[in-house]
Amino acid sequence: MKKYLIIAFAVLGMASCSEKKFHVEGNITNAKDSVLYFENVGLENIAIIDSVKLDEDGAFAFAEKKNEAPEFYRLRISDQIINVSIDSTETVTIKAQYPQMATQYEVSGSDDCAKIKELTLKQIDLQNRAIAVQRNQDLTIDESNDSILNMINAYKQDVKTNYILKAPNRSYAYFALFQAIGNMLIFNPRSNKDDIKVFAAVATSWDTYHPHSERGANLHNIAIEGMKNVRIAEANAAKTIDASKITTAGVIDIALYDNKGQLHRLTDQKGKVVLLDFHLFGLENSPERILMLRELYNKYHAQGLEIYQVSLDTDEHFWKQQTAALPWICVRDPQSMDSQTLILYNIQGLPDYFLISRDNSLYKRGAQVKDIEAEIKSLL
Repeated sequence: MKKYLIIAFAVLGMASCSEKKFHVEGNITNAKDSVLYFENVGLENIAIIDSVKLDEDGAFAFAEKKNEAPEFYRLRISDQIINVSIDSTETVTIKAQYPQMATQYEVSGSDDCAKIKELTLKQIDLQNRAIAVQRNQDLTIDESNDSILNMINAYKQDVKTNYILKAPNRSYAYFALFQAIGNMLIFNPRSNKDDIKVFAAVATSWDTYHPHSERGANLHNIAIEGMKNVRIAEANAAKTIDASKITTAGVIDIALYDNKGQLHRLTDQKGKVVLLDFHLFGLENSPERILMLRELYNKYHAQGLEIYQVSLDTDEHFWKQQTAALPWICVRDPQSMDSQTLILYNIQGLPDYFLISRDNSLYKRGAQVKDIEAEIKSLL
């Protein structure tokens, strides 16, 4: 019996040694006693796989069982993140220095990871340039929006041509599809016809090179849903429009329901000074922001100020609880972060707001306002 047990353990040991693994290793200096997390970036959530407390030289080495299709992981210390993709049994080596590890790192052993680094740096540069434009006091809202839109379109053309369509089967092409600026995807697979085609191209390629992969199936579902949305939108646009219902206004109209089921149109507030606020009640700083808005409303509502607040919260019950006692107009967009209103108003992050003059014209967006109370008083 003892002989059989020894043989059994030996077989298990050989199986364990022969198990194919990938490796992510290297050094992150200047991070002594910091905890480095190795995490899997899954379709549904981000899961911690392993971790290590770094010593003086910052050496680390993680090894995991190889996947059947490319998979995505990340190295993280606090909010500093390095994204990596793994294909088969490769060894990826990362060298960096904390706290600039997210942007100033060296990667070797994987062409895909090197491309992901390029894409990450490009996306950070795009976001920084967009923020700079938003804060430029010399630009009008239209000029600011046009400039940012041109930046995004140029970025998409570059990434689409030189990364995605050049090698749609590679993991960095997949990574590029889901890059974001603020809280919004740069490539819009919900309603942008050209962007949906890009998603479909990568989905088709992954079907060929990575058949039956969960990520490939997910891409297909996204592309199909987007195509359906486009067909519905085109069908609606083809319908005859009643000319008598067309009105001109300096704002893009919003028509949504409050927590009592009453419809409110933004353009119905003409004649008032409106603070158009895009908000998430689930944000950590929401209570402080609501208190600030209450003070403004209590002080200036009688003089003609109205607050039209658009909630993007996904939990309707939670939103109703949070807005039950608010005195101003608070509506909810059920599309949440997929809302077309966010795209039309070029909202890159939440919360954000606009000031609208009495004639229904956009006056300034939040990034252009130094003193919100002074601006409201000038419009009143």
